[in-house]
Amino acid sequence: MATPIASSSSSSSTKPFFTPLFSSSPSPSSSRLSSLLSFHQHPTSTPASLKLSHSHRNSHSLSVANALKTEEVISLSNFENLEDLISEDRPSILVSEKLGDAGLQVLSGFGKVECCYDLSPEELCARISKFDALIVRSGTKVTRQVFEAAKGRLKVVGRAGVGIDNVDLHAATEFGCLVVNAPTANTVAAAEHGIALLAAMARNVAQADASMKSGKWQRNKYVGVSLVGKTLAVMGFGKVGSEVARRAKGLGMNVIAHDPYCPADRARAIGVDLVSFDQALATADFISLHMPLTPTTAKIFNDQTFAKMKKGVRIVNVARGGVIDEDALVRALDNGTVAQAALDVFCQEPPAKDSKLVQHENVTVTPHLGASTKEAQAGVAIEIAEAVVGALNGELSATAVNAPMVPAEVLSELAPYVVLAEKLGRLAVQLVSGGSGIKSVKVTYRSSRNPDDLDTRILRAMITKGIIEPISSSFINLVNADFTAKQKGLRISEERVVVDSSPEVPIDSIQLHVSSVDSKFASSISDNGDISVEGKVKYGVPHLTCVGAFAVDVSLEGNLILCRQVDQPGMIGKVGNILAKHNVNVNFMSVGRTYRRKQAVMAIGIDEEPNKEALNEIGDVPAIEEFVFLEL
Repeated sequence: MATPIASSSSSSSTKPFFTPLFSSSPSPSSSRLSSLLSFHQHPTSTPASLKLSHSHRNSHSLSVANALKTEEVISLSNFENLEDLISEDRPSILVSEKLGDAGLQVLSGFGKVECCYDLSPEELCARISKFDALIVRSGTKVTRQVFEAAKGRLKVVGRAGVGIDNVDLHAATEFGCLVVNAPTANTVAAAEHGIALLAAMARNVAQADASMKSGKWQRNKYVGVSLVGKTLAVMGFGKVGSEVARRAKGLGMNVIAHDPYCPADRARAIGVDLVSFDQALATADFISLHMPLTPTTAKIFNDQTFAKMKKGVRIVNVARGGVIDEDALVRALDNGTVAQAALDVFCQEPPAKDSKLVQHENVTVTPHLGASTKEAQAGVAIEIAEAVVGALNGELSATAVNAPMVPAEVLSELAPYVVLAEKLGRLAVQLVSGGSGIKSVKVTYRSSRNPDDLDTRILRAMITKGIIEPISSSFINLVNADFTAKQKGLRISEERVVVDSSPEVPIDSIQLHVSSVDSKFASSISDNGDISVEGKVKYGVPHLTCVGAFAVDVSLEGNLILCRQVDQPGMIGKVGNILAKHNVNVNFMSVGRTYRRKQAVMAIGIDEEPNKEALNEIGDVPAIEEFVFLEL
């Protein structure tokens, strides 16, 4: 069996996107695409219609008329009535944490539901092999051991909420289990809580309340600040961030936002200006965090970023605790850079009882209450129940966060191109500068095959994954790629160009053009003004073959440094010596130039991430005109 891979696309078809788990499966003549989209394998059969016949009082038979117009008769003499047979075919759904009644009603209408709360990991593993679907909140850890214990039966895990940190996505994909979440139902609740903390912090509500309950009357101590006319920077302009912005505008605040993927016109529609990250820090009186926790955003608010803020800034976080370096925030509070903070989320939950941050007199805290309203809990229950039922029924779920199993024959042919596609996307997004974000990407596939024989949806999905995932909490796969791209205002168009190459090679090259953006590396701009990167698969390994107008040849393994330089002797040695001095290993190097002794671009593949000192030394080499470090 091939190793599954996270991959993505979407479809406008009204037919089931997957093979339904509890219906007859397609015939063997189904297209290769159908098998690509199926995540549950059934015995081969043909579409069938059913009719019940009675042979005698205690015996029934089921006449199965299939697509070949023949009939098979199945004896039902072992069943007391038809309801027994139907019950046998209904999926079993385990709910391991409390779910609203409305959601349970949806589930009960489709399958057999069992609610077992507070299961230990051992108890969950002992029971899970009896169920086709599992619904959890944040308390249940769905680990690799759970999927192993399911013995292949568990087909859907539903997370009643947004975050899926408690579900092992890699294991879920490996075992052919689809994971869905409920990302929209708690949007308003989280936004309202953000505004509540904003106002409570500005007017010292929590501190004044505690003071009065201790018998004090300290009106002068708890003088607050007004919100009217102040600038609020919304960091992350997704569903919750935009709702916070609307409410803050209603309070008379001037709202700016930073989000690399938000279209400027969508922000302007509600009176919000998109700005760069540093501009948001330097301008804001209040900062409200709504960004996901990714490797890029982890502890992005640290000593360096706090130093860029206006003195006396006030910070609200109802997103993810890990985006703030909590020790750095304590230091910023102590030295007055940050006047106050209001926090609903923490790096460790619950935080330590003696946490300096929680105990700080200028910090207002709540125990992760962002989604905790009766209305939000009911909405989440319905949303996750409908997503789980839809997945079990073979329907497309826009909230799927991992990929279905991909057939071995497709993976064996496209696997290296899947890796190439994602890495080209990662390269492209890191080359973009400024706060405008990527709006349009054109992908060109060069192949000797007929364009109709080249299904590129998995490749388009991986390009989308490479562009969006590095700075987003979105999990891109074959199910949700087009949906997520559209939601974020990203348009990806495709072109297939027939070239004279071996028909045994599915794709000769993949080229990305990113339009209407500025670049951190000017040499990546092509003649038509777009950022352009191109790659090929050589000997099974993805290679970068062109950056802008410069031909290069470097393996896309590890990380990458691109340098534009004056074409003169000794440049490779100078840069190589700098990297060697800082113990950075070079795995590949290539130089492409326009004309002899004019300009050249050097592409250097490296195993480790160089420190700032090494990068500064490279930048100080007189003949190097520009350079950029890219993480792959």
